[in-house]
Amino acid sequence: MTTPSNPDTLIYRQSGWTRLTHWIWAISLFFLLLTGLQIFNAHPALYLGKQSGFGFDNSVLAIGTIQGESGPRGVTEVFGTRFDTTGVFGLSEVGGQIRGRAFPAWATIPSHQDLGTGRVIHFFFAWVLVGTLLVWLTASVINGHLRRDLAPKVEDIKKLPADIAAHARLKFHHTRDYNTLQKLAYGGVLFVLLPLMILTGLAMSPSVNAGLPFIADLFGGRQSARTIHFAVMLLLVGFFIVHMLMILAAGPLNELRSIVTGWYRTDLPKRSGPKGSA
Repeated sequence: MTTPSNPDTLIYRQSGWTRLTHWIWAISLFFLLLTGLQIFNAHPALYLGKQSGFGFDNSVLAIGTIQGESGPRGVTEVFGTRFDTTGVFGLSEVGGQIRGRAFPAWATIPSHQDLGTGRVIHFFFAWVLVGTLLVWLTASVINGHLRRDLAPKVEDIKKLPADIAAHARLKFHHTRDYNTLQKLAYGGVLFVLLPLMILTGLAMSPSVNAGLPFIADLFGGRQSARTIHFAVMLLLVGFFIVHMLMILAAGPLNELRSIVTGWYRTDLPKRSGPKGSA
């Protein structure tokens, strides 16, 4: 490892394990998202409970096509309220032709409707995600990253109101330590959203249902697990959008250098205010 020429402000912030797992997660979640939408297109509706179908009025989301006065229209129905989403959801252009499909071709892998291929790719990256999460957790416990950098302390909670206000004003203080919002956001993703995504994924598996039926029961049935799985996906997409916006606001070159090389430029001299940002 080569030390930068200005060690007074450049610190080694991200370990090799953190950087490697970060990029594996990013790639895995990208393919999981787009193949997940491919799988959703095979039956574009979500329900609550253990059963679904024409005999049950328990859908919370449905995307499809209806015949309107001027022709077919794409519609999205959320808790009984219908929205016209022609051109995006329900009815969109595929290969120069307007076709009915829940999510458009550009948002799925493969772009054409292919449930089998989508499932194969989805399950592959799901296991990559699980394995990487276990590797990261083991390494973070051993090297102290979990205790030192991610576990919120009492003083962090006390700083939360000021940290929220400072971020709302886009005022960031770059130090080695994560700020309170970072710790809560990263902790929420790593210890709540990703495990919940994994468990609800298992709850939808027929083989897991046969051997470990209690997993689906934890979520109120396979259909509820599928709905929760979809909701967690939306939360992860929301986290990604906010994460990118914070990186841009805090200085993208510095943040990118940190997650690629490990080196991070801090503020010097110290000044009061919230800590880092991305």
